[in-house]
Amino acid sequence: MTSSVLTNTAALAAIQSLNSTNRDLESVQSRISTGLEIAGAEDNASIFAVAQNVRADFGGLEAVSAGLDRATSIADVALAAGTAISNLLVELREIVTSAADPSQTVEARELFNEDFQSILAQIQTFIDTADFDGANILETGAIDIPFLAGADVADTLTLRAQDLSPGGAILTLDPATSNILTLADATTALTDLVTSQQQVNAALGELGADARAISAQNIFVSQLADSLTIGIGNLVDADLASESARLQALQVQQQLGTSALTIANAAPQSILALFG
Repeated sequence: MTSSVLTNTAALAAIQSLNSTNRDLESVQSRISTGLEIAGAEDNASIFAVAQNVRADFGGLEAVSAGLDRATSIADVALAAGTAISNLLVELREIVTSAADPSQTVEARELFNEDFQSILAQIQTFIDTADFDGANILETGAIDIPFLAGADVADTLTLRAQDLSPGGAILTLDPATSNILTLADATTALTDLVTSQQQVNAALGELGADARAISAQNIFVSQLADSLTIGIGNLVDADLASESARLQALQVQQQLGTSALTIANAAPQSILALFG
């Protein structure tokens, strides 16, 4: 090998090795600090693209889950009000049945009718307050509410409206026209009430079925989102145990490279001995 003070081949080789070690060390330190093996497209373009697509799917599922949470809340409020209405109808049944007793006096029926009208008014109050985030599926004119069930916009679940307002198709007793002031009126009201109870309970059954379907879908979406999170981690997360061991090895290599560069830089000093 040529001895020269102009070109130190050993030093150049040591610098190249040390620079390579420093680059590897920076890369390991980045993975440790971020926890990611693939933090950007420069690390691995194809895997990064796949991870970004999965992240987009995950974001879509988060939005779906938020919508289903809202649907669950709307259904819970409606079920609470519907159950309270059903309980009031049970109480109303006792009052109307008593008024339909032929032995009742006019005065007694007037008292019963006051309770009758009061309960129907209370039912309307329950319906008016069964509102969540501007949605009320128990009021007159309420419409079915569709919700996204998955990332595909074609997949939906529907929370069906149930108009429980007095005088409607389900609860046919109308406070404007129904009363129990006479035996005939009480008998008619009792017939309508029995039918209304059956229809209200059927409506509650449909509402409960919708609520169960939404709850089950929400659980599935949550599980799917967890699976996507794990999948993203499998693609891009760094193995910190392995990176820790590699960090220590590179730190030793860096120290050795620095020592080798020091030795190589000192080599030209030996040439002075030739001129001593």
